[in-house]
Amino acid sequence: QVQLVESGGGLVQPGESLRLSCATTESTFNRLWLYWIRQIPGKQFEWISVLNPWTTNTHVRESLQDRFAVSADADEKMMFLQVNNLRADDTALYFCVANTEYILADSREAYAYWGQGTQVSVST
Repeated sequence: QVQLVESGGGLVQPGESLRLSCATTESTFNRLWLYWIRQIPGKQFEWISVLNPWTTNTHVRESLQDRFAVSADADEKMMFLQVNNLRADDTALYFCVANTEYILADSREAYAYWGQGTQVSVST
C-alpha cells in the first residue's frame, strides 16, 4: 500500500520560508520515484522535484532551483521540500506524489499515487 502524507503548509508572508514534509512507508520510499508537485489555482500541475528511490539523488526543476530544495531522510522514510523567499505566485496546493517509473510531466494523469496535499498560501 502506498502511503504519502504531506504536512507543513500554511499561510505565510512574502519572503518567508516553509519546510514541507512527506511521510511514507518503507515500501513506498524504497521502491517508488517520489515527487513534489504543486497545483497553482486556476492552472495546471507543475512538477517541482524528483527523488530517486535507489540512490536518493534529487533533482529540482531548473526554474525553481534558486529557492526550492528537496531532501530526504532514508531512515525515517521522509521527504522534505524547503522553500525560501516565498512569493505570492507560490500559492498552491503542494502534493507528495509517487510513481513506479521516472517521468517529468506537468499533468496529474502522468503519476500514479498522490497524497492529499498541503496548502501553501503566500499573502500579506
